[in-house]
Order: sequence, then structure tokens, then C-alpha cells
Amino acid sequence: MRTAEISRATKETSIRLALDLDGSGKTEISTGVGFFDHMLDAFCRFGLLDLTLTCEGDLRVDAHHTVEDCGICLGKAIREALGDRAGIRRAGSAYLPMDEALAFAALDISGRPYLAFDAVFMAPMCGAMDTQLAEEFFRAVAVNAGLTLHLKVLEGRNDHHKMEALFKVFGLALRDAAATDPRVTGVLSTKGSLD
Repeated sequence: MRTAEISRATKETSIRLALDLDGSGKTEISTGVGFFDHMLDAFCRFGLLDLTLTCEGDLRVDAHHTVEDCGICLGKAIREALGDRAGIRRAGSAYLPMDEALAFAALDISGRPYLAFDAVFMAPMCGAMDTQLAEEFFRAVAVNAGLTLHLKVLEGRNDHHKMEALFKVFGLALRDAAATDPRVTGVLSTKGSLD
């Protein structure tokens, strides 16, 4: 079972998360930021991940700590659920259109955290989520999961479509990279290690 449970409590957020990498896209998500919940649900449905997530954050300030800390916990859960990473394909990529928007994701479960993020949003907010927080979320996931992650919006005018395309395409690429392949013996690495 490639699962993980993460709990994290700070002065800014209190988070409980359960993740199943080999799920069917079922979610129970409550962060207090409706648009962010919608994005996480889209990510899980396209990644075929089961996710239960509750977060009580300092939303009286803004959504920054909630979104970033959920990214930290999700990254830690992905890392834990992958275990020693033996037998996985390791790398994955995808394109995803959403109406006029087109997004691309490429990732490597390399153990070397890096985020290249190229997306421009026209409005400061999508619902109650600051559009700048998308990059903060994906950086937190990449760093804590040990992913080399490239995300790019190639086309688009509607910020909701662009943002949703990014979350969905990330799910597709992660699903591809985390998939097991019977031809892979041990870890897929020229060094023999992914640490």
C-alpha cells in the first residue's frame, strides 16, 4: 500500500492529511479556501490519488499559510508514500488543455528538489485564493516530495482555466512518474540511488 498520513500543527495552521497514491481520485478536502479545495480535487482526480485533507489556517490574515503548508504536507505525504521508490517509472510529463488554456508539466522523482514555474495570471485572485499562491504551493510540494518539477502555461486568457489546467496536468505527470513498471529493477538511476 503506497499510503501516507501527515499531521502538522504550527501557530499558523493545523493540518491532517491522508494520501493513497494508488487510489481512484476520491477526495474529502476542507481548507477553508474554496477555490484551493477545487484545485486539489482536480489534481487528485487526474492523478488518481485519494486524498483526505483538513486544514484550519489563519485565514483572517490571508490564504498564504494555508496553501503553502498544505503543499508542505502533500509533498511529505508523496515522499513517504513512494517509499524507497523502487520499481517506479520516476519521470513523467503531460500536456493538458482546458478550453483556451494549455498547460505542460514535466517532473522527475529525483530527490533533487527544484521548481521551474512559468505562468502569468491577469487577476490577483481566483475566488479567495491569491493567484501568486499557485507557485508557492507547487514549490512547497516539490521541495518536500523531492521532485524536479517544471510547470508552464503555454496558452490561456482565463485565470481559472489556466490555474486548473496546471493542477490537472501536475496530477497527470505525477501519476505517470509514480507508476510502477515491472521492467524496473530497484530504482531507476545511473547512481543506484534517488537520495
